[in-house]
Amino acid sequence: MSMRIEVKVPGSCGELVQGTADGVPFLVTCPVNLYTRLILASGERRLAGFGSKAQMALERTLDYLGVKAFPFDMTLQSQLPCGKGMASSSADIAAVCIGAAAALDRELAPEEIARIAAGIEPTDGVFFKGIVKINHMTGECQEHLGIFPRLRIIVLDTGGIVDTLAFHAKNDLQRLSPQHEQATAAALELLRQPCTPERIAAAATRSALANQQRLEKKALEELVEFVLSQGALGVNAAHSGTILGVLFAPDTTAAELARQAERICRKYPHLQYLQTVELIAGGYTIEKR
Repeated sequence: MSMRIEVKVPGSCGELVQGTADGVPFLVTCPVNLYTRLILASGERRLAGFGSKAQMALERTLDYLGVKAFPFDMTLQSQLPCGKGMASSSADIAAVCIGAAAALDRELAPEEIARIAAGIEPTDGVFFKGIVKINHMTGECQEHLGIFPRLRIIVLDTGGIVDTLAFHAKNDLQRLSPQHEQATAAALELLRQPCTPERIAAAATRSALANQQRLEKKALEELVEFVLSQGALGVNAAHSGTILGVLFAPDTTAAELARQAERICRKYPHLQYLQTVELIAGGYTIEKR
């Protein structure tokens, strides 16, 4: 009997907040409406669209489940660019874990997916429901922060790529962490208060600016001042990637967002407009036929 499974996992626009608390690393997820899709069907274990991390995810999931035989073909399709800080690898890895388990009539909890993913590389937590605070090095979910308003986000790229594994292996990160723990703690506290678009954006902006000493984004301070003067609520960053998000209220029109994107890129020609997205609740969907 043939089987077909489709899994959809969101990517991110960087993180809302990232740093350390008492020396323990964390990030707060910023899931958006761009996705990795996994299509699985009965077959001969042919893999399409798989990079090395996705292949490792399949191997580790089967080991975790104690299974060797896996007579299924798998295809990965993604809307997420690699090396930018949009959780492309995390979404791929999670989709493979979820799909492989489903094909075997098993279900992995998000905590299990996170542990498998963190064993491959530092992981985002976009596959958890809602917005979460996660230790990206171990996969431990530290706090569920709830469902946030659907902020509109203009996604900008500062250029180049960042290797997640290499970035987090840098020796100076632990040395730098105490210098901005206070800023990220204040940002995190804003997200624990009654949730408004303004508080989310203020928290994200604080964290993005604090991250400048770890991974500098050219002219970020000036950009923040400019976009606030134009009606934006704030800015968030990929703390180990190349992208920035300019945050707007949920009711901002598409026409206004297009005007804002054009205005920003005209003033800051080193920034490339990628697209406009929405902050969503995290989690994944799965269809089995």
